Amino acid sequence: MNNKFNAVPIEKGTNILFGLNATLDDYDVLYQMWNWDGVTAESFIFLSSDIADLTDEEVKTLAKSSPMIKTDSDLTMNRHEESYTFINFNFKAD
Repeated sequence: MNNKFNAVPIEKGTNILFGLNATLDDYDVLYQMWNWDGVTAESFIFLSSDIADLTDEEVKTLAKSSPMIKTDSDLTMNRHEESYTFINFNFKAD
C-alpha cells in the first residue's frame, strides 16, 4: 500500500486536515478529513482497480460497515475508473 495513494488528486481550494492509510475489510483505503468552501467532511479513497469487481452499491455498503460513518450521514461517491474512487461522508457546514 506504500505508494498506492501517492497520486490522489486534491481539488483546488481543498484543505486536507488529516490523512491515514488504513484497511477496510480486505481493501486498502486512504482516509482523509478535509475542508472545502465552508464544509468539513471525510472520505474513504480506494484505488479503483482494487474494487473494480464491486458495484457502486457494494462499495457504499463496504464503506458503511465502518464505524467512522455516522448512521445519519449522507454518502456521495465518485468513481474514476482509471484512478481512484471517493466515498465522502459526515458532511458538516462550518
